[in-house]
Amino acid sequence: MKEYTTESIRNVALVSHSSAGKTMLTEAFLHFTGATTRLGRVEDGSTVSDFDEEEIRRGISLYTSVIPIEYRDVKINFLDTPGYTDFIGEVISALRVADSALVLLDSVSGVEVGTEIAWNYCNQFQLPRFVVINKMDRENANFQKALASIQEFSEVRLVPVQLPWGEKQNFQGVIDLITMKAYKGEGKTAVEIPAELRAAAEEARVALVEAAAEGDDELLEKYLESGSLSNEEILRGLRGAIRNHTAYPVFVTAATAEIGLAPLLDAIVDLLPSPAEMPPARAMGKDGEEELPASDSGPLAVYVWKTTADPFVGRQTFFRIYSGFLASDTRVWNQSKGVEERLGTLNVPRGKELFPVKVLHCGDIGVVPKLSETVTGNTLCDKAHPLTLPIPEYPKALYQVAISPKTQADSAKITPTLTRLCEEDMTLSWHMEPATNQTILQGMGDQHIEVAVRRAETKFQVGLVISEPKVPYLEAITKKASAMYRHKKQTGGAGQFGEVHLRIEPLTPDQELEFVWEVFGGAISSSFAPSIQKGIQSVMKEGVLAGYPIRGIKVAVYDGKEHPVDSKPIAFEIAGREAFKLAFKDAGPVLYEPIMKVEIIVPEANMGDVLGDLNSRRARVLGMNTERGRSVITALVPLAEMLRYTTQLRSLTGGRGFFTMEFYNYEMVPPHIQQEIVATRQKELQAQRTD
Repeated sequence: MKEYTTESIRNVALVSHSSAGKTMLTEAFLHFTGATTRLGRVEDGSTVSDFDEEEIRRGISLYTSVIPIEYRDVKINFLDTPGYTDFIGEVISALRVADSALVLLDSVSGVEVGTEIAWNYCNQFQLPRFVVINKMDRENANFQKALASIQEFSEVRLVPVQLPWGEKQNFQGVIDLITMKAYKGEGKTAVEIPAELRAAAEEARVALVEAAAEGDDELLEKYLESGSLSNEEILRGLRGAIRNHTAYPVFVTAATAEIGLAPLLDAIVDLLPSPAEMPPARAMGKDGEEELPASDSGPLAVYVWKTTADPFVGRQTFFRIYSGFLASDTRVWNQSKGVEERLGTLNVPRGKELFPVKVLHCGDIGVVPKLSETVTGNTLCDKAHPLTLPIPEYPKALYQVAISPKTQADSAKITPTLTRLCEEDMTLSWHMEPATNQTILQGMGDQHIEVAVRRAETKFQVGLVISEPKVPYLEAITKKASAMYRHKKQTGGAGQFGEVHLRIEPLTPDQELEFVWEVFGGAISSSFAPSIQKGIQSVMKEGVLAGYPIRGIKVAVYDGKEHPVDSKPIAFEIAGREAFKLAFKDAGPVLYEPIMKVEIIVPEANMGDVLGDLNSRRARVLGMNTERGRSVITALVPLAEMLRYTTQLRSLTGGRGFFTMEFYNYEMVPPHIQQEIVATRQKELQAQRTD
């Protein structure tokens, strides 16, 4: 692959709802430009972009692939992203390193959930973009209807630069409104616009010229004086409008039939910005924030946007250069980790293929193997000029599963495997839940978790079993109680003796243990206090009521007895433990459950269904308001009722609703629910004992 300078690079993310045709569009570009000899198909698992076994098995993209297309001496780095909402982390990572985006629409379905999410993220990253209405050869394809759906949603002016030449089975090419020519099939050669389409094309061109004129003050003056613009001026005005986000152009294609490819590639080269034309990147340096214009001569700043691990290929690190340039076999400083890394051979990726290169210029995207410390989100730079590039904000993972090893051999590998999976994917996280003693893996949804678990099995050879996580309840008391326990053991020779009298009273559940020594007159030596406290703490870890940790208790040891020979620390540890258990049972024991503060954003039409569902979940609604046709509900809901809410909300809202959730406080479990929890837990513990 040739060497490309900053001005000759375009970094373009392909985003859409699932199945709008992103992968097939990159496949068609590869075939059209001669990079491949045959057109792969998603159904056959033969596309360059979807090469992972799991992607082939499911028939959808799960990871972002880099597909460079060489056209008119420009390299267009297409980032083919997944459309399924569980894999939104991959989309965010791609948009972080893209300079522009193509938002694809299915000509039949128009705007769908994934389109809305992708569009909003493009707004967040302030990316110039095209709208591409794809699959124009499908039965029931409707250009005007698809365009109206995105126009209504986007709140920005959308200007067709092309009209379809026919629709459905008759879709044969595109009418280009800049050159006012028709392009059949791939679009290499221009012909005259068919007479029956001429009037519609002339009308649409007027709107295009107006939008182009408004993109540049000089052009607007000329247009108001003369009423027309040259083709070059239209392109110049459109470039300004796209960059100022005042208008976005609309194109039409049928990727699988390879129709409309050349005009779209021409527009990408002519209208979308190179890295050099983008606003300077911002990075934190030694003395505060620095601006980094895209230039080979600037200080080195490289952002790592994706890492993958493979048992055969090893670790691959994908990066984008924001300032400076990189050569093979050099050393760089990982500012995020504070370590030096040696770069071996630099490569340009195309799906799973790697093309070695000597140099990558500013703005380019590449991959380097076998970096030992570097993970997603790290910044590579010169040690003498440390810089840190910002990491985008990823949505919080809200779908939880409990993970356990399939075999004894797998248990030793669980921690490093989960850590590596989470280093690769910023929307995955894991932690140990001490209250339930479970390993919890969090992701964006059931598909996301399923793919991560299969990845652990295929890539890291670790068998994992998933189950529903237990709720981390807490045990507490509601009133004061006292108890005593005498531990006496005689086994010939020195025995064991300890007697403890203690009193317990409730504190708030956010407090742990307050231990008070009230023994006066030497009934027990204070040297046994730590042993008694240790015994009490061991019970607080395991619980008394249903096996959950105990919180919020004040314990006062006020009396007891000791034996001059037989009293030992272990005797008082046991006596303290048993006295605490007896007192706890008399102190009105209750369970507390975690309450989450939940913010749910849904289309107004789904508001009633969502509120009805929340009521069945013991929710307390705190407030409701409406923003731009969407309802925002804030509520307090027990965590026990939210474990599978991701899936439920999707089905209630057709995938259009989403929510955020954070811990709020602990509240007492209602008595009837507490009885069920305790009974279930007792059965579990009984089953464990019989095992």
